[in-house]
Amino acid sequence: MPFTRRLAAACAIAALTVPVAATAAYAAHPADDPEQTRTVSIVAPPQSYTVTAAAQQPGTVRGAFVVYVPPPPPPAPAATSAATASASSSADVAAQSYSGSAVIAYAQRFVGVVPYGTGNNPNDSFSCDGLVQYVFAHFGISLPRGADHQAAMGTVISPAEARAGDLLWYPGQHIGIYDGSGGMIDSPDWGRFVEHRPIWGSPVYVRL
Repeated sequence: MPFTRRLAAACAIAALTVPVAATAAYAAHPADDPEQTRTVSIVAPPQSYTVTAAAQQPGTVRGAFVVYVPPPPPPAPAATSAATASASSSADVAAQSYSGSAVIAYAQRFVGVVPYGTGNNPNDSFSCDGLVQYVFAHFGISLPRGADHQAAMGTVISPAEARAGDLLWYPGQHIGIYDGSGGMIDSPDWGRFVEHRPIWGSPVYVRL
């Protein structure tokens, strides 16, 4: 009987020891488990996810990693409309504060009468800027001397927006009055009088 009891006790201890040893060996060498390695494919919207890779046995965590999916690019800006991109229309240009046709009619009085000179008075002579200064003063518009200074008092406009009574400015050189139909009234040069003639060169159109 004692021998039988000792044998039974030894068998019971062996039955407990073998599974524990097997479990310890598995935990110490997880790479020996053929079921451990997994390939994970993820299709996800643009967010961050935490994915856990586990062995076949549930509840045993083998490792963790973070998959980052970048956000989509911002949408392209809407194309600028042709109306917005185009230059200002003539409706956006300030109207004349005077009668352009009246300015031309008044300036016409001096054509062929007043000679070119350095003055700004019909009783003496008209330089190009002297003529412009004198004519517009008659309509209550005060302008300085000098072609560039006079042009600086107004707003540059396009030829299509120009009307009779606007200025024709040749930067650093000359200035005259636009007649509204392809011509100009100006005081041109020494030995000549105030003239009404076709536009020459490429002037800048200016509205006072």
